Amino acid sequence: MKETTKKVNESSPEKKKKSSGKSKYALRRLSLIVIVLIAVWWFNNYTLRTTEVTIRSDKIHKSVRIAVISDLHATSHSISNKRIVKRIKKADPDMVVILGDMYTRDSTWDDIQIPVDLTADLVGEELPVYFVTGEHDTEPDYIKAIKNTGAHVMNYESEITYINGNKFQIMGIDNVYYSETFDLRNEFTIEKDCFNILLAHIPNYEKFADFGAELTLCADTHGGMMQLPFDKGPVYSSDYGWFPQLSLDETVYDKGLFDYEGGVMFITSGIGDSPAPVRFNNRPEVAVIDLVSD
Repeated sequence: MKETTKKVNESSPEKKKKSSGKSKYALRRLSLIVIVLIAVWWFNNYTLRTTEVTIRSDKIHKSVRIAVISDLHATSHSISNKRIVKRIKKADPDMVVILGDMYTRDSTWDDIQIPVDLTADLVGEELPVYFVTGEHDTEPDYIKAIKNTGAHVMNYESEITYINGNKFQIMGIDNVYYSETFDLRNEFTIEKDCFNILLAHIPNYEKFADFGAELTLCADTHGGMMQLPFDKGPVYSSDYGWFPQLSLDETVYDKGLFDYEGGVMFITSGIGDSPAPVRFNNRPEVAVIDLVSD
């Protein structure tokens, strides 16, 4: 008796079913990867964190908490004022500092109005708000609107104030560049009986260290946007190039706390994204500075 073998044709339903199953599995896997990447991108660019720093000084007799924000670069898609105010209220600060670039140059007035409303909301919480401009947010009408909220605009201004029984001198500058002859001592005097705070959008460690305020608060760097894991520094810096903390011996002033004789400089990584939302390992932040007795 002759045996016959049934040969499955390549176009048979069984073969098509296997091929279709593999395609669906590959599509699901690709979709999962895309979803994870979007979630990681969103988490790194559009969720707020609180960065806490403690500074000790013998000029502080009762603790003072300062909330610091900067670099919102406001758009209709940026982190909302409501979320920022909620995060600051949760920190329960004694004062708020805004360090400039709250909108981007050539923004529409609708976008410019966002940081004006944010400042008004913070002032409305009965918090003293101190403000300096950056290189972007210099529109005269904007600065006037900020003043009208009741915030203290500190562009080359100084003020003596008392918080929780501590005497402070608060100074601010609006420089977008620094000449070789730049010297803050030509503009301000360190008050020996005060805790002196300098506000400046753009960091300049050497000049600020020479001046010697107990605390200098800066912004502008966006924390380097993308940070390597394990505290290995920024991926790229316009001042230092690629992977500067790995390749250079000098200090990279990207974000965080930097000591100098008589005080410290703190650089916040800010809230917004410019020129694009490419933050990684460097989430938008509200910085909270606790000044405590030494």
